[in-house]
Amino acid sequence: MLDVRHLQVLRSIAQEGSLAAAGRALHYSQPTITHHLAALEAHFDARLVQRGPRGATLTELGEALLPHAEAVLDRLRRAELEVRNLAERGARTLHIGTFPTAGALLLAPAVKRLHRQGVHISLTEGELPLLLKGLKARELDAALVFSQPGDRLDLDEDFEVHPLLTDPLLLVMPEDHPCAALDRVSLGELRDATWVGAADPHDPCDRVLAWACAQEGYEPVHAMRTDDYAVVQGLVAAGTGVALVPRLALVHPRPDLAVRPLASPDLAREISVALLRSTSAAAAQELIAALQEQAALITERWSEA
Repeated sequence: MLDVRHLQVLRSIAQEGSLAAAGRALHYSQPTITHHLAALEAHFDARLVQRGPRGATLTELGEALLPHAEAVLDRLRRAELEVRNLAERGARTLHIGTFPTAGALLLAPAVKRLHRQGVHISLTEGELPLLLKGLKARELDAALVFSQPGDRLDLDEDFEVHPLLTDPLLLVMPEDHPCAALDRVSLGELRDATWVGAADPHDPCDRVLAWACAQEGYEPVHAMRTDDYAVVQGLVAAGTGVALVPRLALVHPRPDLAVRPLASPDLAREISVALLRSTSAAAAQELIAALQEQAALITERWSEA
């Protein structure tokens, strides 16, 4: 039978590059490291580590085993943390990430509901790359994320993704812009406009704008980039350019701006919640239900506006 210490030794050898360094990292003597490695190799009847004068590296079989060892050790670490939190606080803990606009309107009401049901929330706020990094590192149990419709998020099979709502992208212009008189604006009318875009040029909203402009035969020119939608509104009002802003971020648009839907195509971002499958089932279902309920309320308000 596999011993957790065997897996710890394999991971430490991979990280440290030698049996001696692995022993120091784990506070084991080198004979203890050698013993656990020998037991692991005997279990598989195969060489998992190649030792040499310059250190130790995993063999092909060792490399194949490593991600499974890391997953087992991570699951045990998370189980220990969850049970300790439950014992010390009397509450389950969910480590959740969110991007700012979703945190305000989607997550905050859901957190209130979860607190009433005895779930403690640890919150991380950031932009999409930071949230995906936190999920992959298993530092987050769940995160509110967004993507272009039809896009697949860069997450592996250890995660499940639940759609919440479609967030339309609206055109924001200075109030005296020539297109402000239109009810709906075609991107063809904005061929000569400059744009205020996201800080990351690969942001899903910027990518869908680039695709839509390409259908009109041109490439959008970005004058400024920021992830702060309050700054976006200020820059647009100052005449720096125009912008596509998610409706979720336009709860309080400035009075000196014109906000219009696009004539075609309808552009949007899909907001979802991504969860690590090893998250406590009860807490995960409570989170999903709370977020879906709030998303439905938001969508209903939009349809009535």
